[in-house]
Amino acid sequence: MGWIGVDLGTQSVRAVLADADGTVLARAARPLVSHRDGPRHEQDPQSWLDAVDAVLADVAGAEIDGIAICSTSGTFLLTDEQGRPVTPALMYDDARAADQRDRIVDADPDRWATAMQPTWALPKLLWLNATESHRIVHSADFVAAHLVGHPVASDTSHALKTGYDLVADAWPQAAFDKLGLPASIFPDVVLPGTELGRTPAGVPVYAGMTDGCAAQIAAGALAPGSWNSVLGTTLVLKGVSKDLLDDPTGAVYSHRHPDGGWLPGGASSTGAGVLTELLPNADLDALDKAAGPIDAVVYPLTKTGERFPFVAPQAGRFTLGNPAGDLATYVAVLQGVAFIERLAFEHLVSLGADPLRSVSLTGGAVRSGYWNQLRADVLGVPVELPATPDPAYGMAILAASSGGSLTETARRMVKTDRILEPGPQRLEELYGEFVAELDRRGYRG
Repeated sequence: MGWIGVDLGTQSVRAVLADADGTVLARAARPLVSHRDGPRHEQDPQSWLDAVDAVLADVAGAEIDGIAICSTSGTFLLTDEQGRPVTPALMYDDARAADQRDRIVDADPDRWATAMQPTWALPKLLWLNATESHRIVHSADFVAAHLVGHPVASDTSHALKTGYDLVADAWPQAAFDKLGLPASIFPDVVLPGTELGRTPAGVPVYAGMTDGCAAQIAAGALAPGSWNSVLGTTLVLKGVSKDLLDDPTGAVYSHRHPDGGWLPGGASSTGAGVLTELLPNADLDALDKAAGPIDAVVYPLTKTGERFPFVAPQAGRFTLGNPAGDLATYVAVLQGVAFIERLAFEHLVSLGADPLRSVSLTGGAVRSGYWNQLRADVLGVPVELPATPDPAYGMAILAASSGGSLTETARRMVKTDRILEPGPQRLEELYGEFVAELDRRGYRG
């Protein structure tokens, strides 16, 4: 007995087979290749199918009870009515259709004036001039259709950035009519965990979620007051709220919780990616061992413009203090990310989220022991390091929860590797100076 989770990422496809107790029985991965040309970023959807077939063959056991798939949020392609691709896959960060955003906002300003971002799927759908003969298919849904042999419904998580109204639980067809988008091109939408069909071998395939939500599930952060902070190239926060958080700035958006309620969060443009740029030849492990607090901070934007915890297209990187040398630069960046993380949680609580009790840390940056402790210190709450933080593992948990509670299934299957308690050093004075500088530059409105 076991469940398979599949993570259709940007650089690879990964699969995990787990049993009812959360033990990982098998893993597999295959690489993927992207094609970039200026603002365009595409993949060949056939390569997804080849890679998925390969990883499933590697991990499949004698008895598989279900499969669920996650993928990058906003990645999609157009197919014909039979589900055959008629375009490449346009990736989540493809920015070719940025000039379509104003047209979308004009169609429904109350809905999209702050919520719509130029790299979301809906602007790119307009750019493609989809007609009644086309179907929009999110990446995870394309793979699920391949596994069951027929087109499938999408899920509320993947449909969000295509314009799906999670409150009304419907596509906003009145706005789509103004944009010339026919209703027939949009899929039916179901809750994550809904059975979409079965493979020829009779294995159920369940509707999945986006990769950020999958990581949140793998971290077990599914009850109000618990949060998952994913720190890789950029920083992404995901949590739980009973009621929908209304953010007039558009920095926070929410997915539906499969058990009821909401999964609010946001994605910052800051993160560990700055270290590669500022310290391209440095031994980061050695710097981590030597690290200690300093009176300097870098606002570590990976590109111009901030998305969360505030929306500031004009925001640029800056430094307070004088971090001279590689070690000081390293620590100043780490402190900058920790400060943005704290500011993000303060913003979420100001919108009505439950006060912060604990945070699960996932993403590539957890290899830094100093950074993990620094984040606990700055946040002032314990941080937990899950034993199996993979998004693919989160999808195995989702598949295992079919017909029951996702929260309870995760409570049974998710294991914690270790917990770090906060120390007394919160860098309060430097944090105050950092926030004041953000305000002085007008970044926080």
